Amino acid sequence: MDWIAWSLLLLSTAFAATTHLLRPAKKPTPARVLLTISSLGLAITAAVLASIAWHQGSGGNLPLVLVVIASVAFAVGSGSPYTELVFHLAANQQAKRATTPSAESPLRGGLWIGLLERTAIVSTLWASWPEGIAIVLAIKGLGRFSELKNHKAAEQFILGTFSSALCACAAYGIGLLLVG
Repeated sequence: MDWIAWSLLLLSTAFAATTHLLRPAKKPTPARVLLTISSLGLAITAAVLASIAWHQGSGGNLPLVLVVIASVAFAVGSGSPYTELVFHLAANQQAKRATTPSAESPLRGGLWIGLLERTAIVSTLWASWPEGIAIVLAIKGLGRFSELKNHKAAEQFILGTFSSALCACAAYGIGLLLVG
């Protein structure tokens, strides 16, 4: 069952990574949303199967290197679409209350920062050094400090950081279940 969960995790990563091949738009296209939700469903299924295998004591049949590679790939490849979906949901909530249309995002370079952030977080967790998360987030905060005076930028920073870090931690958690 753990091989099936591992395969589903890789398939989820592939679905999420495919969203990067679609043309980016200010609003997520239906195809991007469908791929992101499908990826999320596959990841949840992988987590459930890995959890079942772990509880039955039948987990741990996978080589550690394959599990680490799959969890890092999942964290890096899946975090951006999930974060975009969170931004879209938050923007919809704000649009219902706002009287003026929202402007373009005040933060630049978020995709690359997020990729590096998730890679660093999941790597520090696999290295059994969870304190590294604090260092990664502190560096990110210092790098964006001057831009965070803008309320919209601060809100986007917090949403992006939380969703990105949660994706990296979830990737590590699924990996732990697969290792047994």
